[in-house]
Amino acid sequence: MALVKGYVQVYTGNGKGKTTAALGLALRAAGAGLRVFLAQFAKGVGSSELWALALLSARIEVRQYGLASFIRGKPRKEEIDAARKGLAESRKAVLSGTYAVVILDEANVAVQLGLFSVEELLEVIDCARGRVEVVITGRGAHRRIIERADLVTEMRQIRHYYAKGVKARRGIET
Repeated sequence: MALVKGYVQVYTGNGKGKTTAALGLALRAAGAGLRVFLAQFAKGVGSSELWALALLSARIEVRQYGLASFIRGKPRKEEIDAARKGLAESRKAVLSGTYAVVILDEANVAVQLGLFSVEELLEVIDCARGRVEVVITGRGAHRRIIERADLVTEMRQIRHYYAKGVKARRGIET
């Protein structure tokens, strides 16, 4: 099954829920018989959502292009290499005709960290234009990404229980 027309969606902002919104869209697409490619940048550890998505592997392919640690300061060569590999594979996914939806999770953060450039991300968007739904998540979306998108949602934090010392909970945040 294919889309009639693909659009570019961006989920950004400081609030919780950007990846969760993208995963909800992946679930909806899979339920409609569409194939989804989910590339996670700057993430390299397992989480509950990935284990659940493994049950849907016939429709949703998940790949992580981050290492098992958070990037602090200037990225290491291995981190840059992993992200660039992910962007190249995401471009192939867009062009393959196999996927109706390609999710670039934390791609906005990858641009901010210098793992790849905004121009490189825009090139992937341009390859998909009209043929594949592209979803880009992460805080601090670059102005040029926002301008190119068809839909932009900004998650705004009003209150968060982290401020009261609540740690990430299994099945809710991890």
